This record gives sequence, structure tokens and C-alpha cells, in this order.
Amino acid sequence: MATTISQEVYSSKSKRNQKLFNNPLLERLTRTHISVPVSIFIIVAAGLVYYGVSEGFISALHVSIAFFVGLLAFTWVEYATHRYIFHMVTSTKFRESIQYKFHGVHHDYPKDKFRLAMPPVVSVLIVIALFFLFRLVMGSWVFGFLPGFITGYALYLFVHYSVHAFRVPKNFLRILWIHHGIHHHKEHDRAFGVSSPLWDFIYRTMPRKS
Repeated sequence: MATTISQEVYSSKSKRNQKLFNNPLLERLTRTHISVPVSIFIIVAAGLVYYGVSEGFISALHVSIAFFVGLLAFTWVEYATHRYIFHMVTSTKFRESIQYKFHGVHHDYPKDKFRLAMPPVVSVLIVIALFFLFRLVMGSWVFGFLPGFITGYALYLFVHYSVHAFRVPKNFLRILWIHHGIHHHKEHDRAFGVSSPLWDFIYRTMPRKS
């Protein structure tokens, strides 16, 4: 059963879905190769750590602590976003349209590899906004926290892409394939964690079935 479910994640009959926007520019922005945002986040994270430490804004020890906290914080944001925004209650036509463009289309076409991440332009704008927000809230700790946070996002993107693009590995990572496969094909209201089932366990949204 578990192997069958996990295989279904990447065995979708359609690899590319229909257009979401009539405007060619907007439509183009909905598609990006996973390597682009992942590279952006890793480079920015490394740059922030280097700049923060080299300029004396934060110590190496504090960077390590803040980085881990930021990484953990992202796993919660990933879970909450997936559960409460991507799977919002579609009580109106507007909410239904938003939910479908954000996430519903992914459930219909899980093998479309070019819609597994936000466009690079949006990613950069979000990183800039987060830097100023976290800088205002936590001061120099931002040079550790934000790198950890966006590294968490990069890892999420990589795991999500891998789950949909590659076959189930024969090692401890297979649990991620199975967990996400159950969410896609058996229980849409469970197994919201992609990079980790941690928060599903804490909030009791682990799959009901074995």
C-alpha cells in the first residue's frame, strides 16, 4: 500500500497543465525551474551569514543558534501555509479561484515540474521583505535567522521537487515520498508537512491509514 501511494506522486498521466492566465507574461511567471529559486536562496543565505559575521553584526555562535531557530521556524510556516492557505475553505468563487491558482492546480497536475516553486522575481521580493521585517523585529539576529529560514525553504523546494520527479528511494528518505503521496492521493486533509512530518505529528494530522 505505502509503495503504491508513493509511486503515484510521480506517475501522474499529465506532466504539464493548462494555462492559468491569458496574459502571456503572467503565465510565463507561473513557471520556473526548481534550480533557480533554490540557487537564489542558498546564495543569499550564505551571503547574509558571511556579511553579518565579517562585519561584526553577529558572532559565529549566535549565527549557529539563530540559523537553527530560523530553519525550525520555516518548517512550521511550511506546514501552516500548506494547511490553512493552500487548503483554505473555498466558500466563494473568488477563494476557489485563488486556492486553485495557489495549490489546487498542483493537485490536478502533480508531475508538472515547472509549477513546484514561486517565480524567481516573487522569491527575491519576499526575501527582501522578510529581511527588513526580521531586521526590525530581531535586529542583528536576522543575519542568522533569515539564512536558516530561507535555507529551510530551499530544502522544502528540493524535497518537494524530488518527491514528484524521482522514484522512491530505498532508504530512510522514502518516508517523505510516502507521506506526501498519502496527502495527494488518499487524505487531502492530512500529511501537510513536505520536508518533515514533525508538525503533522505535533498537531495530530498524521495520516489515519497505515
